[in-house]
Amino acid sequence: MTPAPILLFTYNRLKHTTNTIEALTKNKLAHNSELIIFSDAAKTDTDEEKVNNVRQYLKTVSGFKQVSVIERDRNFGLGNNIIAGVSHVMNTAGKAIVLEDDLIVSPYFLEFMNDGLEMYEKNTDVISIHGYTYPVKTDLPETFFIKGADCLGWATWARGWKLFEKDGTVLLNELINRNKTKEFDFNGAFPFTQMLRDQIIGKNNSWAVRWYASAFLKNMLTLYPAKSLVYHAGGDGSGTNTGFNSMLDVELSMKKIQVLPQPVVQNEQAYSEFEKFHRYTSSPGIIYRIKRKLQTIIKR
Repeated sequence: MTPAPILLFTYNRLKHTTNTIEALTKNKLAHNSELIIFSDAAKTDTDEEKVNNVRQYLKTVSGFKQVSVIERDRNFGLGNNIIAGVSHVMNTAGKAIVLEDDLIVSPYFLEFMNDGLEMYEKNTDVISIHGYTYPVKTDLPETFFIKGADCLGWATWARGWKLFEKDGTVLLNELINRNKTKEFDFNGAFPFTQMLRDQIIGKNNSWAVRWYASAFLKNMLTLYPAKSLVYHAGGDGSGTNTGFNSMLDVELSMKKIQVLPQPVVQNEQAYSEFEKFHRYTSSPGIIYRIKRKLQTIIKR
């Protein structure tokens, strides 16, 4: 098995970027993997020094088979940077693992991603492999499928990314015409449809809600681990698109998660737990903060 290239998207957060890369190097497949880093240019003069500090650090990164740094000469914004970067690599590599600069991964993250890519490469019902799992209360199978696609540490093939529809209006119209908006919102538990509407009118530039919708409308499935292999460290107020919140924190799996053959169908128990979690985050009071974090993550 040839490990998939790892794509890392960075901006101006040196500490987060350093933590993400250091966590990656603790994976035994890191030394056999190519790391391609897309460094976005500063949006404002205030950010320029921070971006340059990140870029200086990126020149020192080692511990991988090869490290390439692509420095954007203008500010793409996270969504456009990811869309352009993933599209570029898919044209040559045919598969990729995608991370952002505020994700901390388990030492077994790369094994899970690559095992999943190899196991389901030729199964056209599977669109992606995902590393983060919500902190649900019920024990789930070691791996399971959910309809759609997700955005916190994921991997796909060229055939999967080919289904990505950039035009949010096309996606929204199809959801409405097929009467799928309630299901798209996890039975009304979370406002993904509204987020897609907001993307269309420019209130956000979310690539993630379009990725989810693209997969959902094709009835494609994503493989998840029962215990998360990704920790989102961006809820500390340092991000352009996220504020303060730690209520989606998870404990990283510190053991290998086996990717074994299973029926490629949605696991209804897992879907129900995801729905409960989304509904819980929509409750009033302190739980509102969780909902806000989910929205800001997807809006990126």
